[in-house]
Order: sequence, then C-alpha cells, then structure tokens
Amino acid sequence: MKYPHLLFYILLSIAFSCNPKTEETQLSQKEILADQMETHLKTEVLDKWYPMSMDTVDGGFLSNFTFDFKPGGNQEKMIVTQSRQVWTNSKAALKYPEINYYKVGAKHGYEFLRDKMWDSENGGFYWLVDKQGNQIGDPMKTAYGNAFGIFALAAYYDASGDKSALELTKEAFHWLDKHAHDSINGGYYQHLDPVGIPISRPAATSSTSDLGYKDQNSSIHILEAFTELYKIWPDPLVKDRLEEMLLLIRDQIVTEKGYLTLFLYADWSPVTFADSSEEVILAHHNLDHVSFGHDVETGFLLIEASEVLGWEDDKTTHRIAKKMIDHALENGWDESVGGFYDEGYYFQDGFRITHDTKNWWAQAEGMNALLLMAERYPNDPHAYYDKFEKLWEYTNTYQIDHENGDWYSGGLDKQPELKTVGKGNIWKGIYHHYRSLDHCIVRLREMNTHAE
Repeated sequence: MKYPHLLFYILLSIAFSCNPKTEETQLSQKEILADQMETHLKTEVLDKWYPMSMDTVDGGFLSNFTFDFKPGGNQEKMIVTQSRQVWTNSKAALKYPEINYYKVGAKHGYEFLRDKMWDSENGGFYWLVDKQGNQIGDPMKTAYGNAFGIFALAAYYDASGDKSALELTKEAFHWLDKHAHDSINGGYYQHLDPVGIPISRPAATSSTSDLGYKDQNSSIHILEAFTELYKIWPDPLVKDRLEEMLLLIRDQIVTEKGYLTLFLYADWSPVTFADSSEEVILAHHNLDHVSFGHDVETGFLLIEASEVLGWEDDKTTHRIAKKMIDHALENGWDESVGGFYDEGYYFQDGFRITHDTKNWWAQAEGMNALLLMAERYPNDPHAYYDKFEKLWEYTNTYQIDHENGDWYSGGLDKQPELKTVGKGNIWKGIYHHYRSLDHCIVRLREMNTHAE
C-alpha cells in the first residue's frame, strides 16, 4: 500500500465509530486526529514540496508543478509565492529542527528575495520575475506583494537570527510605509508605480478593474505581515500601524452583517453594485461579493493581531471575529458534505450562493478558524468542533490527493476535473494549508491536555 498510514486512519475511524462518544473518547479522538493531521502534513505535504521545489540552478523556489508533482515548463516567480515558501520553510525549521533542509530552504529563499526580488535601485519588491530573477511583466508594485515580503523576512529572521534579514525587513517596512501609507484616511494604497508613487484610478479605467482601489485582501495581509514583524521587532511605529490596520479592518471593512467589503475608495467607502441589476452585479462579481474564505481567515488574523499587541481584554475584536465566522457558517457552509463555498451575494430579493465551488485555501483557513472558535466557545450552538471535524472529513475525502500528494486546488465534489490540474503555480503553494495544519495540530493537543 503506497500510504500505509491511511490504513491506520481507516481502522481508527472504524474503532471509534463503534463506540459511544464518551468524554474520554472525545479526548482520545483529539489526540488521534492531531496525529493524523501531522502525518499528513509531514508525508503528503512537506515531503512533496521540499526539498524538491528549491531551484538549485537559479535560486528561490520553483512555482509550477503538474498534478503528480513534476516541474512544469513555465517557472516565473512571483513575490507572493516566493515569500510564502520562505515563510513556510522558516516555520517548518522551528517545528522540525531535526530536518535540516527546512533551514537550508529558508536561507535559500531569503537570498533570492534579497538578491533578485528586492529592487536595489528604487526599493520595494518586484511583483514578478523570470526563473533567473529578472523583472518581467507590468513593473507596478503592490502593497500586497511587499507585505508578503515583510512577512517572509520577519519569519526568516525569527528562525535564523540572521541580522542581515532583520535589516532588510526594517528597510522593506519603511519603504512600504513611506510610499503606500495613507496619512489622511489610514491604511495603505495597493497599487504603486516602480518608484513607489501610489497609482490613482484613471477616468477611463474599465468598471471591472480594481486599479486604484484599496481592498480587503491587501489590508488583511498587511495586518498579518505587521503581526509577524511586531513579534521580532516591537518598534513603536510598527505597533501604531498594526493597531491602525486592526481597527480599520475590524471597524470599517467588516460590514454590519459580518463579512468583508472587497474593494473600497480612498476614504474606505465601499465599492458596491448592490443597487444595480443582477446582470451588472454578476458582471462585477470580482469587485463585489461575499468571500467566505477571506472572512474566516480574517477572523483568525484579527484575533492573532490582538493577542500579539497584548490586548488582554479585547472583547470587541473577539466579537467581530466570531461574527464573521458565524456569518460564513450560516450563509456559506455546505450542510450536506461540509466545506465553505467560494462566493455569495446579497441581492435585493435575498442572499444567494453565486459560486458553489470550494477552493483549497478557504477550507484550510476554515479548519483553523473553526477549531479556534471551538476552543473559545465550546458550548456555542454553532457546534464549532463538530463543524471542524466535518470539514476535516471533507478535506480528507475531496481535497487531499492521497495518491500524488498535497491538495487539489478545489474540492472534487464540485470540480472533479481538478484531479489532473497542476498542484503548484504562482497562486497556489503551500502556505495556507501548512499554517492551518500546524495550528490545528498544536491546538488539538492543547485542547486534549487542558481537558484531562
């Protein structure tokens, strides 16, 4: 049998299904589930990506892989993917210090960010380079991309203690803050020209383009990056900006119903087509919809930032985070087999799911968020732990490729054709499900220990 541990999982599942769920059994199940997830993380995720994805010829990491993990032909490198690989290797080096190639991979990826993706003339990180590290495509820079560069550098410094990485992290933060921070309305402009000047939205811009808008996605990942940065460099300005982003997301970008506004004007007023015809709404869905994956992810990121800031009695952030996760469960959860749908919309005649596909990263972020809620609200009527178990069962059945390794880009219950679609590209790497599995493993063991 190619994956003998899967037989172990099956036998365990049968054993527990034959016994009533006593309190002792539930505790044992948490430990067993943590073991199952950790075996999956090590053998079907990390061992598939590393060290194979390290580009030993040109530096950094290969981005494109076929469904059965063979390197693809086009190996352009995007700052987001490269940074996430550095972050993942840095975290794995701390989690599994006995495995040397995570340390090697983290350093290897850091050097590519430093030597190839950082613009030594104008500052800031390039968005896209070719395999050798030469800037290609639109030379525009983004706050989103630079946030991930900061995120990676901070994690690498934490894992390595490399002082040169700390200095580049500080330089990257100050570059982003100097060029992209909005001193009037707060937050950060997303689109920047090559020297760092924010790009306004030209009058002739297509109505479906996001050019010149602010947005939730860059905002939540700036929050995430500054959270990682503040852990290793508690600078007063970093603290101010982290607090600013937390409050901005929590109090302005999250709507009253409990979901994120996707795109916004400079003053943070929403870009919305809600008063338009359904045809117009659907034509602009890329700018205006409910994204359940981002909502559950942001619930976790808000709580993480609050805790790093030391806000001990931060009831408001916890309330808003819970509200977001509850909204996703109440409107975007598949009750039949589990999983979070991709998109929905509040039409004038009521809420409807507009895209019932289930991308991989939303399920990963969903598991992390549900288990976090289960730990904090064990008796809540949303039954977070039961939903977490159901989402893991869904993921294990429809999302994980137990034959070739890693995760499909979407659930096979909705998109069976994804079984033979590539496992890696510049938008699909390892960071979402690495973080989720890591956090869930740790939290399950802690929940099991505290309940004994």
